[in-house]
Amino acid sequence: METYTFLRELADSWVLLAMFTFFVGVCLWVFRPSAKAADAEAASIPFRNETRPVADPASDKPSTTSSSLKSEAKDV
Repeated sequence: METYTFLRELADSWVLLAMFTFFVGVCLWVFRPSAKAADAEAASIPFRNETRPVADPASDKPSTTSSSLKSEAKDV
């Protein structure tokens, strides 16, 4: 058997199965229920170290503060 033919058959069967299994494993790992806390922590990264309230362009007073932004991020 030629080397190319052997590698082609290997890639069409077992390597494809291995890549599919890896893909499904990564999807299950990312969307596992125990990752909810880590996801919420990562989602709140842009709002860390906020010292000033966010200004609403339509009015003169601030619309939300950094503490309310953090609590909204934790609720999600």
